Amino acid sequence: MIKQKRNLRDLDPKEHQGEHSDSDGHNHSNPENLGKFRTYLPAIFSFVMLIAGIAFDYFETFPYFSGWIRIVWYVVAYLPVGFPVIREGWNSIVKGDFFTEFLLMSIATIGAFAIGEYPEGVAVMLFYAVGELFQNAAVNKAKRNIKALLDVRPNEALVYRNNDYVSVNPETVEIGEKVQVRVGEKIPLDGILLSDKGSFNTAALTGESKPDTIAKGEKVFAGSINLDGVIDIETTKEFKDSSIARILDMVQNATARKSKTELFIRKFARIYTPIVVFLAIGLTFLPYFFVDDYVFNDWLYRALIFLVISCPCALVISIPLGYFGGLGAASKNGILFKGASYLDEMTKITTVVMDKTGTVTKGVFKIKDIKAIDWEEPEFMKYLMAMEEQSTHPIAKAIMEYKADGEDFQASEVSEIAGKGLKGTINGKTVLVGNKSLMTSNNIEVPPETDNIVESIVMVSIDDKFAGYVIIADELKDDAHEAIAQIRESGISKVIMLSGDKDSITQQVAKEMGVDWAKGGLLPEHKLNEVEKLMAETDNKVAFIGDGINDAPVLAASDVGIAMGGLGSDVAIETADVIIQTDQPSKIARAIKIGRSTRKIVWQNIGLAFGVKAVVLVLGAGGLATMWEAVFADVGVALLAILNAVRLQKMKWK
Repeated sequence: MIKQKRNLRDLDPKEHQGEHSDSDGHNHSNPENLGKFRTYLPAIFSFVMLIAGIAFDYFETFPYFSGWIRIVWYVVAYLPVGFPVIREGWNSIVKGDFFTEFLLMSIATIGAFAIGEYPEGVAVMLFYAVGELFQNAAVNKAKRNIKALLDVRPNEALVYRNNDYVSVNPETVEIGEKVQVRVGEKIPLDGILLSDKGSFNTAALTGESKPDTIAKGEKVFAGSINLDGVIDIETTKEFKDSSIARILDMVQNATARKSKTELFIRKFARIYTPIVVFLAIGLTFLPYFFVDDYVFNDWLYRALIFLVISCPCALVISIPLGYFGGLGAASKNGILFKGASYLDEMTKITTVVMDKTGTVTKGVFKIKDIKAIDWEEPEFMKYLMAMEEQSTHPIAKAIMEYKADGEDFQASEVSEIAGKGLKGTINGKTVLVGNKSLMTSNNIEVPPETDNIVESIVMVSIDDKFAGYVIIADELKDDAHEAIAQIRESGISKVIMLSGDKDSITQQVAKEMGVDWAKGGLLPEHKLNEVEKLMAETDNKVAFIGDGINDAPVLAASDVGIAMGGLGSDVAIETADVIIQTDQPSKIARAIKIGRSTRKIVWQNIGLAFGVKAVVLVLGAGGLATMWEAVFADVGVALLAILNAVRLQKMKWK
């Protein structure tokens, strides 16, 4: 098949807009559609000429269809589809690449003309051109998700400068500038929401169509579409470092990182093609020395069939297309592989090691339980909230999210006791808020039940009497349990949790999730040591999933590093091999399934191509196959392989 001339970086969304509708609902074709028709026109013309020529040959409807008229007719039918291939073959020779599929097809079809097999010569090249059109259609389908990403590149930003909003190129906006985004517009750069709240379509970034509601002070990402009201954001990154720019760069570069199978096939084709050419030459001339009734034209015809059958285009095209389809299917599901090679590596994983905070938990403190003793819960919480209002600690923020009816209390004379908590006065009462050490140092008796609580606990005493406690914990992600179940269903033999959080909390989360074993209280180097021990085991392939800067060394060292791309640190995302855009751990099993399906389809295509070609090669060398069987063995198999690869885009992933 004729190779694609354009790189993914050359794609422009403006070039890929199909039909558009005007206000009266009628569709109008643009120049792109006209270009598509021109692409198909040579094959249509050659097909009509070929069918007419065959009709003239066999039905004798045109008595003068012989001699030079017949030759010219088939030459005219041949040139629209044959000339581009011959030109490609010649350009390859000029560049020093002699043995290509273009050369094989050119020799085979010109040879067919030389021995008077005009219809077969045209048919071979016509079906070759049709195969190219199928290939282009398949590649375009695989690129659809990438084009969709390119389409969401913001092209302007309304920046507040000199007391007014001005429209500028997002690449000129600096960190810390105020940007306004109207309804239906794309967020031009990563930033912090200044408005009270906003609703965003993040499908291009995460693969999830469900709108995402963001509160004031939370992060918003470039490429998201504003769905509700005019909002203001403060930029936190330059455009080149924004989420959408980073995603585009990763997806575009992914196709350049070939898998080992793909690289092997390309090297194989370079060795295989010249061998085929010399075998065809031998098949033409060597029988002269061994066969009594040697007829040059007969053996040349067999050699030409041999060349057509041997053309490696089914392998050279369908295998990269299979991997490309896998990359497209993954990005459609919010999973970014940084190369086709990692699709292969995912199929070999036997052990999954995961971080806890931010990976299987939300990384946000929430109130898990409230225990008020001799107080009504709302009043108890008002005392606690009045004290915590003075603090910026994440635990204090979690407590302040509690909603209590009535007027809030006010604390005075609040002081911090280092390493223990806070002391203050509310409504004339002395209030202590902090840990057990704060309580015991003030002779406050603490209930024994608190000793068995492994999560973070905030204790409260009012007027020297223990009033209760609040348990604060990091919530599991909604799909955390589902993620572990699906990972096990995918055949992974061992699931492990390594965390820098307290070992008691890590063990509790691990037990709740059902992982095989866990270890907490680990520094980055300790995590790395544990993973290296696992990798040292025979036939053990380890995938590590993390999100923080402290996870970067392990992400880099593991066989496959998987980073959470939504809330994950830039260092983790840059270091990892696979990015989960939605921060959903359940996507890990989906990534494994996509990798395995991709590899399965690639090997199906390899088996199909070699199997059919081997059978027809033997038949062709023995004179039992015609050029039509050769066409099927080459172009037909290529078409089947392409259609097989396209299945990746149609599959439903759960």
